[in-house]
Amino acid sequence: MTLPQRARVEAAPNFLANLDDARRFLRDQDETTAQARFGKLRGDLREMVAVLAWTPAGGRPARFLSARSAQARLRAARIQALAAEAGLPYLREYVIGRYIVLYAHSATEVVLLALKHERQLGYSVT
Repeated sequence: MTLPQRARVEAAPNFLANLDDARRFLRDQDETTAQARFGKLRGDLREMVAVLAWTPAGGRPARFLSARSAQARLRAARIQALAAEAGLPYLREYVIGRYIVLYAHSATEVVLLALKHERQLGYSVT
């Protein structure tokens, strides 16, 4: 029996910027617990990467794709265009506690696009 091929998982520069923003927010919110909370987030992200390497479609369908407002549809179209440019046809979200990771994937590749807290209205994608 052969094991299925693992997908390659990479982080886009935008995702890394969002992660740095989350670190700064945690530090500004409560400096005494920020390091532990950020460490937990990073550990959860490592676990997510391992899951997505084996099952790229492991997240839920990206909910923002069904948005109804004109502004939200424009933002969704921009994100879909970024995924298409990378040759990754599917957009999904992976929930990690109070954070949501937006990613694009194919059967062999996963690109982490953005990270947001559940209280944020939308993804910061440049």
